Amino acid sequence: MHRHQQATRAPQPVAAAPRPTPANKLTTSEEALILETLNSERFIDQAPEQIDAVLLSEGTHLCSVSTMHRLLRREKQVAERRQQARHPARKVLELVVYQPGEVFTWDITKLAGPAKGTYFDAYVMIDIYSRYIVGYQVHARESGELAREFMAQVFATDQIPKVVHADWGTSMTSKPVAALLADLDVLKSYSRPKVSNDNPYSETWFKTSKYLPVFPERFGSLADARDFMDRVVQAYNGHHRHSGIGFHTPADVHFGMTGHVEDQRQAALQAAWDAHPERFGQRSLPKKLQVPEAAWINEPMKLEEREEMIAV
Repeated sequence: MHRHQQATRAPQPVAAAPRPTPANKLTTSEEALILETLNSERFIDQAPEQIDAVLLSEGTHLCSVSTMHRLLRREKQVAERRQQARHPARKVLELVVYQPGEVFTWDITKLAGPAKGTYFDAYVMIDIYSRYIVGYQVHARESGELAREFMAQVFATDQIPKVVHADWGTSMTSKPVAALLADLDVLKSYSRPKVSNDNPYSETWFKTSKYLPVFPERFGSLADARDFMDRVVQAYNGHHRHSGIGFHTPADVHFGMTGHVEDQRQAALQAAWDAHPERFGQRSLPKKLQVPEAAWINEPMKLEEREEMIAV
């Protein structure tokens, strides 16, 4: 009501007065002459700046260069004539796993050293199903040979996966790493260039660790960085309750020890249900407390969604 009353009392907008024709406006015949000149055999392949320079050198002034561009845009005669590269859209990566040990993802992150401009390199490999860190190392530099040694140690300690996923870093695509994976018959998988979502597990863990209150601004030495990584990885694997795996620890999921924990949770809920049945609408373990059936990098579309896309 108030808005309606205010609108009726508000002054009505004054109709805009007709704008006078600019004194410098080109006539239709002048515009036609300009376009005829620009499209002539002599100037058809030259830019307006070049045409204007040539005409001025000959003692002729048609119009300004900006007017030439404006008329060409109006006539839709401005376009890129060179042959441009057309990069096809890259196929979205889809990896799905149903148990630990199938797909490992790894990456390297920088740790600030004792002085400005000095860094240490942390190599970290994660099982994408259990989120368990299967291996990590900290070195003073990054190289393909160090990456190969790191991966060989991980495979000897844990197990050899079916697929190893990484981004397009120089160490990830180096010859030593490629040779090792080929010898072990491990498939290589890479993220799309400049798409961090294709390597979410590594990127998320780096952010989780670097946002810890105890994460130092700088490490005093390589030994300090290695000691810190030891403590962080042990705490993460053995004590961190990860929401993506039913709030279990990565170690419990990786080594198949979640059954006992789920039995305890179920027993606690059962006691609560029996004591106060009126407080619960359903009697089942919440989905967020269960280990998911699968893990993936870029969840595959369902069959119905694929058929719908094809139909469109």
